Amino acid sequence: MRQLSILIPSRNEMFLAKTIENILENIEGDTEIIAGFDGQWADPPVVDNPRVTLVYYPESIGQRAMTNQLCRLSKAKYVMKVDAHCAFDKGFDVKMMAEMHDDWTMIPTMKNLHAFDWVCQKCGERRYQGPSGVCEKCGGDTKMDVLWRAKPSPQSNFYRFDNSLHFQYWKAFEKRPEGQGDICETMSIQGSCFMLTRKKYWELDICSEEFSSWGQQGVEVACKTWLSGGRLVVNRKTWYAHMFRTQGGDFGFPYPQSGSEVDKNRQYSRDLFQGDKWPKAKHTFQWLIDKFAPIPDWHDQEKSNKGIIFYTDNQLNLKIAHQVQKQLKSIGLPIVSASLKPMDFGKNIHLPLERGYLSMFKQILAALESSTAEIVFFCEHDVLYHPSHFEFTPPKKDVFYYNENVWKLNAETGQALHYDCKQVSGICVYRETAIKHYRKRVDMVEKNGFSMKMGFEPGTHNRPERVDDLTSEVWKSEFPNIDIRHDNNLSPTRWKKEEFRNQKFTEGWIESDEIPGWGKGKDILS
Repeated sequence: MRQLSILIPSRNEMFLAKTIENILENIEGDTEIIAGFDGQWADPPVVDNPRVTLVYYPESIGQRAMTNQLCRLSKAKYVMKVDAHCAFDKGFDVKMMAEMHDDWTMIPTMKNLHAFDWVCQKCGERRYQGPSGVCEKCGGDTKMDVLWRAKPSPQSNFYRFDNSLHFQYWKAFEKRPEGQGDICETMSIQGSCFMLTRKKYWELDICSEEFSSWGQQGVEVACKTWLSGGRLVVNRKTWYAHMFRTQGGDFGFPYPQSGSEVDKNRQYSRDLFQGDKWPKAKHTFQWLIDKFAPIPDWHDQEKSNKGIIFYTDNQLNLKIAHQVQKQLKSIGLPIVSASLKPMDFGKNIHLPLERGYLSMFKQILAALESSTAEIVFFCEHDVLYHPSHFEFTPPKKDVFYYNENVWKLNAETGQALHYDCKQVSGICVYRETAIKHYRKRVDMVEKNGFSMKMGFEPGTHNRPERVDDLTSEVWKSEFPNIDIRHDNNLSPTRWKKEEFRNQKFTEGWIESDEIPGWGKGKDILS
């Protein structure tokens, strides 16, 4: 009898053969692979190997159903479900099994997989994995160069779900005592790789077909493991690297993506687990929440008093705009957006105005007045905000606080630049303080017009033209925000020190092609 069966459900996966090849190169135990083709074969085809069993269904049955069918073919003690676009550590299988207990579900550390680059056949320019297309530099044809290597960062070990049961990364857990050591408990998982005994797989119905094909896999595995009396752990002695799908292009989702179906799965999870209706539960759902307390969104009273105000002129490149909005949604704070065109983002306020300084001030004021948060973060449409930015809490109620940990990223070249600066896009402040300031600011500009001498950044100077006598202080988040500089910014960017008349404004100057915590500038843009 085999020790481990690796189950790979797939549908039209271009990297399935490469994933299987990588697994075969790195397994060291009595391990087999059982891969399923759900309605479509893989291209390129999988090479025949005695350790690999292939199952084909001419009509798609769905990811969960396919995973169950593969598990029915297994006779091994352990089963591991993995996605069809992953790479693995040497001996990952024996490293996992050496630490396993019969009532555990285990995951390895997750890295990001750098699967391929597009290489121009004319000029040799390389472009990080994404949709195919001609070379952005010279217009020449490009060819895929498969690299298949794990990126050194980021590395993910801990995960959770918010109070709507939406998946979240939980990097901050690494700083807690429970986050120390090689084998650690995690509240939830990402879903692309997990191991448990085959007996527990069926006992817990770990991949229930009561859910629709896609969505909530990590929440289901986590809740069923914990609530049944088991443990969900990460084994940091080994790793796998997962390729995240590009948006559109050549490597999209193999199943139709329906937001309503994913929402149905999330509602089903809430009813089943949060509603304490799962019949095999030995613990209540509240037991799980209390076990990992404090959890952002569940226990953090400070966070419940925080909110985001978002303002946009609706003229930004949509690729940038959508990614910024997606990142902000993942933070989990309530959002009030003020826009010059109607949009579906948070609680939206539409102001039919022309783009300009006064319009921006009015948008900020409208969002402030519509928010119910005690503490607000100013968020702009072309800034990527890191989750650590929102961990800050202002110690004083009448001071504007600026996050100076921000990098400017050239949207055309990928050039990255940091210097210590106060930007409106980095403000955190008590809402009532901001409302008083912006009411006065709007009134002054309506009466006298905008003057650069009054400044954009509240509390940063003492010129006679200032709006009020409020002051400002600074902080730096653990990881930076990224201010994307493009051809339609309201304010210009200075990329050289000599462009500053006063060199005191260039303190902390760093030029790089890589941003801490994010990676290379060109990769971020991709």
